[in-house]
Amino acid sequence: MADSSKDELLQLIKRFSAYLSVKMSNFLTVAFHKLDVFSVGAIAGLAVAIIFTWRVFPTAPQRRQPKRQASGASSSDVNSQSNATLVSSRASASSEDSRAQNVVDDFFQPVKPTLAQIVRQKLCEGRKVTCRLVGVVLEETTPEELQKKATVRPSVLEVLLEITKFCDLYLMDRVLDDESEKRVLVALEEAGVFTSGGLIKDKVLFCSTENGRTSFVRQLEPDWHIDTNPEILSQLARFIKYQLYISPTRTERMAANVFSSPSLEHFFGCA
Repeated sequence: MADSSKDELLQLIKRFSAYLSVKMSNFLTVAFHKLDVFSVGAIAGLAVAIIFTWRVFPTAPQRRQPKRQASGASSSDVNSQSNATLVSSRASASSEDSRAQNVVDDFFQPVKPTLAQIVRQKLCEGRKVTCRLVGVVLEETTPEELQKKATVRPSVLEVLLEITKFCDLYLMDRVLDDESEKRVLVALEEAGVFTSGGLIKDKVLFCSTENGRTSFVRQLEPDWHIDTNPEILSQLARFIKYQLYISPTRTERMAANVFSSPSLEHFFGCA
């Protein structure tokens, strides 16, 4: 309370001094024209009053300095808090931007197509397919081998079953005897071709010559024919829309509508 009273008194004295300064300025204008002893005394008295005013409380402004320092310290704390809040806000915004970018990246990330989609795309929406057994579906590569055994290739089974879901599939080959035919049917049945897919035994065709297979294909008029014999493919190129030549060695393309692949599963990207 004492400091507050002194401050108010100091402000009052300062205002009074300012008022005297104005009056002194007006007074001096006239006094210099009519200078006398009284005037000189008045000027001297005024000067003494001003000096006394500034000498009464020489340390008053200094007593307010701690408050200004405290205010500075408080401002520093506020600035520090503001900076910390700004850094935190920027970090939070950066984190949110990062999460948003991850969501966008995940959304636009290419989705791997399913085997069913690949089959439909590769076959160009073809609905009927004829396919040779030896060297494509079976591990055996000649009719002579079928006289001893018949084995379905495990790697081709998934693709084969997918084709039967989408297409009207016919399997065919040349055999040397009835026993070979039975072995092939048993192998297909044990592999689950007849139970898991849309293939039935009546769609597995056998003949005794290579020309017989060509005749089957011509009669069925498929969208695709799959074979390992280049001569048959060449003969059918004019009649069949698309053909797939299965060969372990890379060869020149025999016609615009004849494709080649090391295996059936490789053609559909499953190898």
